[in-house]
Amino acid sequence: MKPLNHQLTQLPTTIFTVMSALASEHGAINLGQGFPDTEGPAHLTEVAAQALQDGRNQYAPLTGLPELREAVARSNARFYGLKIDPAREVIVTSGATEGLASSLAALLNPGDEVVVIEPAYDTYLPMIRLLGAVPKLVRLTPPEWSLPRDELAAAFGPKTKAIILNSPMNPVGKVFSEDELQFIAGLVAQHDVYALCDEVYEHLTFGARHIPLMTLPGMRERCIRIGSAGKSFSMTGWKVGYITAPAALTVVIAKAHQNLAFSTAPNLQRAVAVGLDQDTAYFENLASDMQLRRDILASGLREMGFSVLPCDGTYFLTADIRGVGELMTGAETDLEWSRRMTVEAGVTVIPVSAFYDGALPGAPSHLVRFAFCKKPIILEQALTRLRDRISRG
Repeated sequence: MKPLNHQLTQLPTTIFTVMSALASEHGAINLGQGFPDTEGPAHLTEVAAQALQDGRNQYAPLTGLPELREAVARSNARFYGLKIDPAREVIVTSGATEGLASSLAALLNPGDEVVVIEPAYDTYLPMIRLLGAVPKLVRLTPPEWSLPRDELAAAFGPKTKAIILNSPMNPVGKVFSEDELQFIAGLVAQHDVYALCDEVYEHLTFGARHIPLMTLPGMRERCIRIGSAGKSFSMTGWKVGYITAPAALTVVIAKAHQNLAFSTAPNLQRAVAVGLDQDTAYFENLASDMQLRRDILASGLREMGFSVLPCDGTYFLTADIRGVGELMTGAETDLEWSRRMTVEAGVTVIPVSAFYDGALPGAPSHLVRFAFCKKPIILEQALTRLRDRISRG
């Protein structure tokens, strides 16, 4: 038979599937995948349930229910001072990932280049390549995850169409500073390109201030901003995302969205609209609760001898596995260590090397990512398991 799409057939099984299957096989505590192990606000599930009963279960409008688009606009104004037209500058998508795909489809032609900062969320590169575009990779420098400005500037050129900016950043928990954002904005303006801003963790920052690139001078007409109900309300299975962008872009993004998903479950949209209008205290408590969990995990790992890297946001903490007891032989990679800890300690994590383009050399192979969006008691149990394994040498 004739071959299938070579971009997809060459993709390996995602690391999350591999590690989650291994965790299940060995009864491990899974700190790999980034989803909470508690439900989100009960009143939002009640709104969603009630909305199923009122006869509005047919297709929602292409760009989303008016009440959710209006709530997205209010949220932009409340948190960032952005004045958004809900009728023309907001699109509701079936998850932030679909929002990313629709936005990239609207932006890119074959041969266009997209600047991507590594380590990167693992769907960016496949999406770009499926569209026939070319990723230009720039790697942050651990352990501080500093931005290599010369390398970033060199990645822009005549074929550059866009940069993907993920802040707060999965997998490393970096929140880009205002100074870094100013530098990126300068490059975006200088090269007349767009910025696709993945901001799904916008409400999960710990002491650092999230600043949307869209709020900087000259960026309003160049930015596509993507948010996620799953991350903001601990309802990752709902798969409701929302795009904020200038009307000149949303009109084309909507055409891509029409041909990918068309619309999103209306009852969930109505619940998310209620969620976005909650008091600011809800979002503050969400972040402080997650910060507490981060601190439990970070403190326990440090006590065991791990070097814990900075984390100012998201669900994820990165740790350096070199020199922890006798667990590292010097030749063991982050993937090998992650597999072994699943089997021997009963704790599953994700190797950070999975967030780099495997075709290029030089990615760090000594860092692993822990998801701390779990109950404190589960984090304590995971730490106990790791501690017991390390103590055995």
